[in-house]
This record gives sequence, structure tokens and C-alpha cells, in this order.
Amino acid sequence: MNNIQKFNALHQTDDLLFLGNAWDVLSARSLEKSGFQAIGTTSWGIAASLGFADGEKIDFALHLAIIKMIVDHVHIPVSADIEAGYSEDADTIVENVLRTADLGVAGINIEDSFKTKPGLKETRVQAALLQKMRVALDNRGFQGFYINARIDTYFRKDDPFEETISRGKAYVESGASGIFVPGLCAEEETRSIVQQVPAPLNVLSRPNLTDTNKLAELGVKRFSIGNDFYDHIAAYASKSAERLIPEKNSRALYEG
Repeated sequence: MNNIQKFNALHQTDDLLFLGNAWDVLSARSLEKSGFQAIGTTSWGIAASLGFADGEKIDFALHLAIIKMIVDHVHIPVSADIEAGYSEDADTIVENVLRTADLGVAGINIEDSFKTKPGLKETRVQAALLQKMRVALDNRGFQGFYINARIDTYFRKDDPFEETISRGKAYVESGASGIFVPGLCAEEETRSIVQQVPAPLNVLSRPNLTDTNKLAELGVKRFSIGNDFYDHIAAYASKSAERLIPEKNSRALYEG
């Protein structure tokens, strides 16, 4: 069984897939060693670790180079966060997806929000892109490649619930393997989306959304920690560094 097949299988068990998100080899290996069965990359973490803001500000070739290093240094499936595809041109996005698949990842996240202006792409436009993406992947030999269609309604809309369902159905019909709805927290809405959209639902960790056992009971199949692991480590590094000069002592590096 290859990593694409393994990754798909992890979404089909009775257990929720708890996905750690890495930004470099150290974080990826740490997540693997701790027992995660698969990891995703975090575009936020990769960009921030290299001095860039999130939002496709980093050169795509550099982004791919980091993803490649992560893939090459772990033995578990990796899903790549490529934001909205690093272009507004459909053909370029599809080519970028193929370039990412060529690295050996098992899947991608692809967003339906714009990067250069507010709002979301029209549902039919994003659905057509997903269909084009699936055909290109199949033709390149990447059958079953996991396309996690991110729906940004809960970040961009005042009343997102119904539109999330309609977008989810359209995306799955067009070739998405699963849907990712960051910002979704309400239990009843979560349960309803699970029931109405015929594909695995992925949600994002939030301060009020952390219990994977409870999410599994609602039917959620995948839970991502997003950039929170990066933020936690970055904050710890800053806190440790801030003690060194004032104390003129390196003891902070040996505590805990």
C-alpha cells in the first residue's frame, strides 16, 4: 500500500484522523515520533519560519522545497497545504498541484478564498477547478490523490451554514476527496454537515475546539492543529531567548 492509499484509508476507519501540522524537518520528525499517523504542512508555519507573512507571499518553488524536505525525512503520509494554489489562473493552479504531487505527498489542501482581494470564488468556478485538478492527477498516475477542499465560508461569511453545505456537495461531486471547514465549531451544524455532505469532514483546532473524541462522536473524520503548533513553539523560543541577556545566564536552556 502506497502513501496515497494509506492516507485515504486513514479517513475511512472508525477513528478520527488527528493530523499534526509541520513546517520543517524537525517539527515533522517530532510529530511522527510522537505517534501521529499522518501529518500536514502548515503554509503559515513554513512562511513564518522563513520570515514571510502567510497568504502566498513566499515563492512557490521555495515552498515546494520545504515540503520536499519534510516528505523525504518521514515515513508517514504527508498532505501539503498549498493555500489557493499560488495563482488565480486555473491552468497554473493545476500545474502547481501536479508539481506538489510529484514530491511524493499523499494529498493537498486547496482553498476557495481569494488571496489578492476579499471574498470567495464562485462555487461553480472552484468546482470546475477541482474537476480539472482531478482529471490531471488521474492522467499523471496519481489515482486516489487526496484533495481536501477547504471551504472558507466560516471565515468570510456572516451566515455560512447553508452555503457550506452547497459548496461541499458541489466540490465532492467535482472530485474532492473530503472537505475542510476551518472555523466550524457548533455541534449541530457540524453534525448536519457530516450528514449532508458525502465525504470526510475535516475541522481546525480552535481554543474552544480541542476534543477529538467529542468530534468523532459528531462524525468528524479529520482534525488539524493548523499553525497552532508552530505558534506554540515560536512563543516558547521567544520566551526562552528573552531571559538570556537580562539574566546573563544560560540556565533557562536547561530547565524543564
